[in-house]
Amino acid sequence: MRRKYWMAGLAIVLTAGVAVFAQEKKTTEESNVLAPEDFLHLRGIQDPQFSPDGTRVAFVASDPLAGQHRTRHIWMYDLKSKAAWQFTYSEKSETSPRWSPDGKQLAFLSNRGGSEQQIFVMRANGGEAAALTKGKSSIGAFEWAPDGKQIAFLSGDAKTEEQEKKEKDKDDSRVVDKDDRHARLRILDVATKQERALTKPNWEVKELRWSPQGKFLVVAATDKPEADSETARIFIVNVSDGEMRQLLAPRGSFGDLQIAPTGTAIAFRGCREDGPNPHDLMLLRVGEPAAQNLSGANLDRQIMDFHWLADGTILADALDGFHSRFVSYSSDGSRNDIPMLESNPRQFTVSANGNVAFVGETALEASELWIWNRKDKPERVTHLNDGWTKRALIKPEIYKYKSFDGVEIEASLVKPADWDGKTKLPLVAYVHGGPTGAWEDSVDAWSQLLAARGFAVIMPNIRGSIGYGHKFIEMNRGDWGGGDYMDVMAGVHDLVNRGVADGNRLGIAGWSYGGYMSEWAITQTTEFKGAVSGAGMANLISEFGTENGSAYDEWFWGAPYEKPEGFLNHSPFLYLKKAKTPTLILQGENDPVDPVGQSQELYRGLKRYGVVADLVLYPREPHGFQEEKHRVDMQKRIVAWLEKYVKGSGQASATSGK
Repeated sequence: MRRKYWMAGLAIVLTAGVAVFAQEKKTTEESNVLAPEDFLHLRGIQDPQFSPDGTRVAFVASDPLAGQHRTRHIWMYDLKSKAAWQFTYSEKSETSPRWSPDGKQLAFLSNRGGSEQQIFVMRANGGEAAALTKGKSSIGAFEWAPDGKQIAFLSGDAKTEEQEKKEKDKDDSRVVDKDDRHARLRILDVATKQERALTKPNWEVKELRWSPQGKFLVVAATDKPEADSETARIFIVNVSDGEMRQLLAPRGSFGDLQIAPTGTAIAFRGCREDGPNPHDLMLLRVGEPAAQNLSGANLDRQIMDFHWLADGTILADALDGFHSRFVSYSSDGSRNDIPMLESNPRQFTVSANGNVAFVGETALEASELWIWNRKDKPERVTHLNDGWTKRALIKPEIYKYKSFDGVEIEASLVKPADWDGKTKLPLVAYVHGGPTGAWEDSVDAWSQLLAARGFAVIMPNIRGSIGYGHKFIEMNRGDWGGGDYMDVMAGVHDLVNRGVADGNRLGIAGWSYGGYMSEWAITQTTEFKGAVSGAGMANLISEFGTENGSAYDEWFWGAPYEKPEGFLNHSPFLYLKKAKTPTLILQGENDPVDPVGQSQELYRGLKRYGVVADLVLYPREPHGFQEEKHRVDMQKRIVAWLEKYVKGSGQASATSGK
């Protein structure tokens, strides 16, 4: 688990929730209440890319969600005219904008030509897009060579004619691992459109970067792609003949390889020791056998993004509690702090002259593109979410409380805008995913929807969260449902003792690891009157054996084949006979991260012991829901369930289903 939403039945559930809500709000007020449908119009911005001359920024913006998939298109911002406009149009999506070295063309990925994602190119001043590749296998990443004559990209081998025929005839059995087509490193000649593979089929290449001279590429790759552990290493690949030479075998997961402008060093995000996730900024200098940890000792905060500057400085974006901020590292490794900016920087890019374009966001302002000259205040330059942010969002209160053992926990508290400060509120403890995730200063749908309906929502960054140093993450190693659960309960009790929350109207909710925490809570206490578990984990042993990315869980628990005790004793299903709390279970049927069997195990156990529970399955959905109607349905069910069982404190019998 890592990082780590039936019309007849729905109508009944929603009617129950609306009936409670209608008793507390006038009709004129109810019509203005924030609704799940409103969040469909929220537009995401990502992957900003400066043109080589620094005069333009290409970036990706999503359309409002409609139908089964959210489309994304490339937009352009001009620094001189201060104008932003949509650059690509199609019925499909376009992502990963990458400028040619001379700045005359913009390449991007799209499936506009069919079902597989391919490389397209357009002139920088617009026009029709031309396909550079027309393969039968999707392309995952690409990068221009420094001279602009070649493009390196990653894609698996296409199916053979025999395989396609068997698939068409439904004679399509597959041998797990052995029949997988792994991403190979390939070179495209831009002029002739001829391709050649540099790596062998049994290798999997995860990332690629051109050297400044264009003679070789640096890649993250493994010759054991079938392994369930972290086996990727850093290699140099000769462009002429594909010869590979290993540079480094980092322990644990790593990523975001970036080569210094001089070609004398490689920076990447890596693990402090062996996991559980890339936390620190690492620097591997040419000729040295080991990488230097730049940020571990002197910053000790999660590095989210970073880029080299022309002078050899590295500018990084670090998560610090609920906020993110820029820091920089000089060529000698010394850190330079930068004051917190008005908006939290997310992904960013740097021009040749040092300007920064970043995606910024807060809990009250959805993401937009910002430009910062690193001297004056940043300027917000797009307004794609202006109409949406006029919504009456509630500003969270960021505060700290002491947990059971004195550890300080930072939390966000979202309260109804019209709260009188005296009336005790129904409270929902909302737990983030991960456990190496975190609540951040960004727009959040669940908490805003619930606060608009009279709930208080606490969102604690409990032990295991990123943004508070690596030791804080390690405090949750082999202890899910231990100190982390007590952190949640300490926050709930703190609000009850302060008179903010009504101790008789408590709920808990979460997705992924947050879903696990909801499941764990209902087996440990009867204080919660209602619970929501989205894509949770009822059985950590079976989850390990069926999930993608089990190496992440192995860092916390070891392997269940050798050390089953921790997995077993911290699995909610072992204690389901103690559960009494009405629980809503939400699950995507195509979830490879926390597979559907986890929610089925939870539901079957709750049903056996007479606990009120609904299991709602969403066809086609992966770990994060992507379809319009499913997202709306999921959020409406959450609101209705918590209004009925927490706000209304209405206990129902398992047999009646009412």
